Amino acid sequence: MALRTSAGACVSRLPCAIVIGLENAISLTIVRELGRHGVPVHGVGPASGIAAASRYCTDSTDRPSGPAADWLPDLIARTGARAVFAISETDLLDLALLPPMIGDCHILVPRAEALNQVIDKRRTLAAAAAQGLLIPQTWQPMAGDDFQAHAASMPYPLVAKWANPPAVMPLLERAGLEWIKAEYVRTPDALQALLARYRPVGIWPMIQQYCGGVGLGQMLFMADGDATLLFQHRRLHEWPPEGGVSTLCRAEPRDRHGPQMALSEQLLRALGWQGPAMVEYRYDAGSGHYWLMEVNGRFWGSLPLAGHCHAHFAWEAYRRAVLGETDAAPLPRDTLRARYMVPETKRLLRLLMGGKIADPFFRASPWRDLATYLLGFLDPRMRYYVFSFSDPRPLLRDLGQIVRKALRRDKS
Repeated sequence: MALRTSAGACVSRLPCAIVIGLENAISLTIVRELGRHGVPVHGVGPASGIAAASRYCTDSTDRPSGPAADWLPDLIARTGARAVFAISETDLLDLALLPPMIGDCHILVPRAEALNQVIDKRRTLAAAAAQGLLIPQTWQPMAGDDFQAHAASMPYPLVAKWANPPAVMPLLERAGLEWIKAEYVRTPDALQALLARYRPVGIWPMIQQYCGGVGLGQMLFMADGDATLLFQHRRLHEWPPEGGVSTLCRAEPRDRHGPQMALSEQLLRALGWQGPAMVEYRYDAGSGHYWLMEVNGRFWGSLPLAGHCHAHFAWEAYRRAVLGETDAAPLPRDTLRARYMVPETKRLLRLLMGGKIADPFFRASPWRDLATYLLGFLDPRMRYYVFSFSDPRPLLRDLGQIVRKALRRDKS
């Protein structure tokens, strides 16, 4: 396990933090956030990762093979790290099996029981219903169910999505079936066909009532049952367009959705949650309904917007655990917006080229979106997931990788 710099240990006024995963804008945001607060960051991941190119990534190590228990204690000892962060659900599940501390180092990931509750959407929905939150009508098909009767009684259109993706992905792969994050179903016949596809493996996605509206994410840092940092945003664009990664989002003013934020805090308290989480809703302004979609127990895709607004969730975890600070976090800004340029550009091109959209209620407006895309460069409120004047190398690395991929495709 070789360091990519000559430095053996992190040297700074503040103790070092380890960030596992260097490949995306989420990890880049965490590295920048900690670094700007004076925390040296040791990254674990590929040298090609965009976060590894950040000026705030003090040094880095290739990801060793095997579970973290085999290699993390030695890395902590060699770097003098006092905190460990992780990005992916796979890494979170791995680290959740470790004790909350290794020596003097805090493993800043959710504990296994709480994490499993939010990864399994059925358990999340049950907990939310018990707390009085509005949840979509949901059916989890099981062997022996009367599929025809359920198909006739569900409120169409529907969305099919897996209750526990990490558990089901290897099963589908072994059966030669594609994992589809979300699939829209308009008729009973289409639902029967979808269910028949998975009959050979005897596992089925969760079938859920489609909920209209816009995506609303409420982000909270929970410490001993109370939220110490709050932030919320509205999704404006996603990739793919019918639902996925947030590519354009805006901060929501803190004086909006107050009762729902209180319910989000109540839900996380009931789940026994510690640390950062995002409670995701579909918000219908016409009816005033907030339909719970899921609780995201890992650092979320729109974290760069939170970072630009000074809602520093990784720093909140670090300062409370490592420095023992308990004072309230500063109020974040709520006037900015942010976009993820590569997927946002792909989204626009798909709309301009007339690509098929699966969401039955999605209304394409490609020319309006083109105007929004271009005017965004002049918007003083706009910030970016990857680009930063003070830290330009991650963007250059990202662009270089895009060019190399395009050249490889042309050659093939």
